[in-house]
Amino acid sequence: MSVELPFAPVDTIIRRNAGDLRVSAGAAEELARRIQEHGADLAVDAAKVATEDGRKTLMASDFGVTADLDGDDLELPIAPVDRIARIDIGNSYRVSMDARIALADILEDYADNVASAAATLARHADRRTVKAEDIETYFALFE
Repeated sequence: MSVELPFAPVDTIIRRNAGDLRVSAGAAEELARRIQEHGADLAVDAAKVATEDGRKTLMASDFGVTADLDGDDLELPIAPVDRIARIDIGNSYRVSMDARIALADILEDYADNVASAAATLARHADRRTVKAEDIETYFALFE
Protein backbone atom coordinates (compact mmCIF):
# COMPACT_ATOMS: atom_id res chain seq x y z
CA MET A 1 0.00 0.00 0.00
CA SER A 2 1.45 3.36 -0.99
CA VAL A 3 1.22 6.23 1.44
CA GLU A 4 -1.19 8.89 0.18
CA LEU A 5 -0.35 11.47 2.85
CA PRO A 6 2.59 13.81 2.21
CA PHE A 7 5.27 13.57 4.88
CA ALA A 8 5.75 17.34 5.32
CA PRO A 9 2.52 18.03 7.27
CA VAL A 10 3.10 14.90 9.36
CA ASP A 11 6.62 16.12 10.11
CA THR A 12 5.11 19.46 11.21
CA ILE A 13 2.71 17.69 13.56
CA ILE A 14 5.55 15.71 15.13
CA ARG A 15 7.69 18.85 15.49
CA ARG A 16 4.95 20.79 17.27
CA ASN A 17 4.79 17.97 19.83
CA ALA A 18 8.54 17.30 20.04
CA GLY A 19 9.68 20.63 21.41
CA ASP A 20 13.45 20.88 21.02
CA LEU A 21 13.85 17.37 19.59
CA ARG A 22 14.72 16.70 15.97
CA VAL A 23 12.48 14.53 13.80
CA SER A 24 13.81 11.84 11.49
CA ALA A 25 12.31 11.32 8.05
CA GLY A 26 11.59 7.75 9.09
CA ALA A 27 9.40 8.97 11.97
CA ALA A 28 7.31 11.12 9.63
CA GLU A 29 7.01 8.26 7.16
CA GLU A 30 5.98 5.76 9.83
CA LEU A 31 3.40 8.09 11.36
CA ALA A 32 2.00 8.93 7.90
CA ARG A 33 1.55 5.22 7.24
CA ARG A 34 -0.19 4.71 10.59
CA ILE A 35 -2.44 7.73 10.03
CA GLN A 36 -3.41 6.32 6.65
CA GLU A 37 -4.28 2.90 8.07
CA HIS A 38 -6.33 4.46 10.86
CA GLY A 39 -8.14 6.77 8.45
CA ALA A 40 -9.02 3.92 6.09
CA ASP A 41 -10.43 1.93 9.03
CA LEU A 42 -12.50 4.90 10.19
CA ALA A 43 -13.88 5.37 6.68
CA VAL A 44 -14.99 1.72 6.55
CA ASP A 45 -16.85 2.20 9.83
CA ALA A 46 -18.39 5.45 8.56
CA ALA A 47 -19.50 3.70 5.36
CA LYS A 48 -21.33 1.12 7.46
CA VAL A 49 -23.18 3.92 9.26
CA ALA A 50 -24.07 5.59 5.95
CA THR A 51 -25.28 2.28 4.51
CA GLU A 52 -27.50 1.69 7.56
CA ASP A 53 -29.02 5.13 6.90
CA GLY A 54 -29.55 4.24 3.23
CA ARG A 55 -26.93 6.70 1.96
CA LYS A 56 -24.00 6.43 -0.40
CA THR A 57 -22.44 9.67 0.84
CA LEU A 58 -20.29 9.81 3.95
CA MET A 59 -21.12 12.74 6.21
CA ALA A 60 -19.23 14.20 9.20
CA SER A 61 -21.80 12.64 11.53
CA ASP A 62 -20.81 9.20 10.21
CA PHE A 63 -17.43 9.84 11.85
CA GLY A 64 -19.11 10.94 15.08
CA VAL A 65 -18.46 14.64 14.46
CA THR A 66 -21.37 17.01 15.05
CA ALA A 67 -19.58 20.38 15.26
CA ASP A 68 -18.82 22.53 12.25
CA LEU A 69 -15.09 22.40 11.62
CA ASP A 70 -12.85 24.75 9.68
CA GLY A 71 -10.47 22.96 7.33
CA ASP A 72 -8.18 26.01 7.31
CA ASP A 73 -7.18 25.25 10.91
CA LEU A 74 -5.84 21.81 10.02
CA GLU A 75 -2.29 20.82 9.16
CA LEU A 76 -3.31 17.72 7.20
CA PRO A 77 -4.35 18.51 3.62
CA ILE A 78 -7.90 17.57 2.64
CA ALA A 79 -7.22 15.98 -0.79
CA PRO A 80 -4.98 13.20 0.53
CA VAL A 81 -7.45 12.60 3.37
CA ASP A 82 -10.13 12.04 0.73
CA ARG A 83 -7.89 9.45 -0.95
CA ILE A 84 -7.23 7.82 2.42
CA ALA A 85 -10.98 7.57 3.03
CA ARG A 86 -11.40 5.75 -0.28
CA ILE A 87 -8.61 3.17 0.21
CA ASP A 88 -10.92 0.42 1.45
CA ILE A 89 -14.33 1.75 0.37
CA GLY A 90 -13.37 2.59 -3.20
CA ASN A 91 -15.59 4.77 -5.31
CA SER A 92 -18.82 3.12 -4.19
CA TYR A 93 -19.33 6.00 -1.72
CA ARG A 94 -19.06 9.74 -2.05
CA VAL A 95 -17.23 11.60 0.70
CA SER A 96 -18.72 15.00 1.47
CA MET A 97 -16.45 17.95 2.17
CA ASP A 98 -17.58 18.10 5.80
CA ALA A 99 -16.72 14.39 6.14
CA ARG A 100 -13.25 14.99 4.70
CA ILE A 101 -12.66 17.84 7.13
CA ALA A 102 -14.02 15.76 10.03
CA LEU A 103 -11.75 12.86 9.13
CA ALA A 104 -8.74 15.19 8.78
CA ASP A 105 -9.50 16.63 12.22
CA ILE A 106 -9.79 13.17 13.78
CA LEU A 107 -6.57 12.03 12.13
CA GLU A 108 -4.71 15.15 13.21
CA ASP A 109 -5.76 14.61 16.83
CA TYR A 110 -4.63 11.00 16.48
CA ALA A 111 -1.28 12.13 15.07
CA ASP A 112 -0.82 14.68 17.88
CA ASN A 113 -1.35 11.99 20.51
CA VAL A 114 1.09 9.59 18.85
CA ALA A 115 3.68 12.32 18.24
CA SER A 116 3.54 13.51 21.83
CA ALA A 117 4.06 9.99 23.15
CA ALA A 118 6.86 9.32 20.63
CA ALA A 119 8.65 12.47 21.80
CA THR A 120 8.38 11.24 25.38
CA LEU A 121 9.82 7.89 24.33
CA ALA A 122 12.72 9.60 22.52
CA ARG A 123 13.51 11.66 25.62
CA HIS A 124 13.29 8.54 27.77
CA ALA A 125 15.83 6.87 25.48
CA ASP A 126 18.03 9.96 26.03
CA ARG A 127 17.98 10.85 22.33
CA ARG A 128 17.62 14.22 20.67
CA THR A 129 15.73 12.81 17.68
CA VAL A 130 12.27 11.29 17.37
CA LYS A 131 12.71 8.20 15.22
CA ALA A 132 10.44 5.68 13.53
CA GLU A 133 11.21 3.26 16.36
CA ASP A 134 9.53 5.67 18.79
CA ILE A 135 6.35 5.60 16.70
CA GLU A 136 6.56 1.80 16.47
CA THR A 137 7.16 1.49 20.23
CA TYR A 138 4.10 3.63 20.92
CA PHE A 139 1.92 1.24 18.94
CA ALA A 140 3.56 -1.81 20.49
CA LEU A 141 2.76 -0.45 23.95
CA PHE A 142 -0.66 1.08 23.46
CA GLU A 143 -2.49 -0.80 20.75
